[in-house]
Amino acid sequence: MLTDNFGRKFYYLRLSITDVCNFRCSYCLPDGYQCDQKRDFLSVPEIKRIANAFAQMGTEKIRITGGEPSLRKDLPEIIATCKQTPGIKRVAITSNGFKLPEHLPAWLDAGIDAINISIDSLDPRQFNAITGHNKLPHILKGIDMALADGRPSIKVNTVLMREYNGYDIQTYLDWLKDTPVTLRFIELMQTGDNKKFFDAQHVQGSRIRQNLILDGWLPAIRDRSSGPAQEFYHPDYLGRIGLIMPYSKDFCNSCNRLRISSLGKLHLCLFTEQGLSLKEYLQQDDIEPLKAQITAMMTDKQATHFLHENLTGATTNLSMLGG
Repeated sequence: MLTDNFGRKFYYLRLSITDVCNFRCSYCLPDGYQCDQKRDFLSVPEIKRIANAFAQMGTEKIRITGGEPSLRKDLPEIIATCKQTPGIKRVAITSNGFKLPEHLPAWLDAGIDAINISIDSLDPRQFNAITGHNKLPHILKGIDMALADGRPSIKVNTVLMREYNGYDIQTYLDWLKDTPVTLRFIELMQTGDNKKFFDAQHVQGSRIRQNLILDGWLPAIRDRSSGPAQEFYHPDYLGRIGLIMPYSKDFCNSCNRLRISSLGKLHLCLFTEQGLSLKEYLQQDDIEPLKAQITAMMTDKQATHFLHENLTGATTNLSMLGG
């Protein structure tokens, strides 16, 4: 079992397959994607070796991220590759959903188990202002299609921002009354290029948590491959609410996930100073050297991130690793 120096076990791998994104979200890529490095993204054979290595070391869940992962035309093959890996029980994807109705059938055929879609406002005009795209109705159509199919679990990610959605929680609650998805409110995180925006827009999730509990929302049971969200349910709502609060006390105590960048680097934390390259170990089918290198690298994992000290490491923007 892949374990760090603090006894934490790692059942969950976040696998980025591209850092390219076609949205211009205010908190991530307000000026759009800038190609500032060689785009030597992981190939399908390299992804297969990564999936096999981590599975053999106890990983049970792989989440495919970007950038926007659906910009890769071989995404269905990547999903199927991860899904067919012995030991991997669950394959998920995080996407902006810009072509969700068109992509959904291929993802389902490939075996996707869970889909997270980023929706930072349920107001079409506000959604357009945040992302630079007037796609909200199309994305909601795709979510309805996925719910009607019934196979994948559906989550919606919403980054909390004071000016854009921080005072509009009731709109989301009204939607969840009859919509069986899990909505996760994510605290805005400071990255290398957004400090001014962060200072102006950060909203503490603890305030929302307190109001949820007062309104009768109850904590849900977590499993060992769950992400960092504190999840709540209410008997009067079909949907659930999750809160991801990286600035909360002891947030990192339950860390169970590692990250691989689209360039083949292991990131022990979203906010480490640098990724640790595995590229040379991905060129052969013998994955024992790869497993040994990953195990050796784990000794560098820290007990916590240093966001409270305004240290964001090498993470210039969240599209680098998909959060």
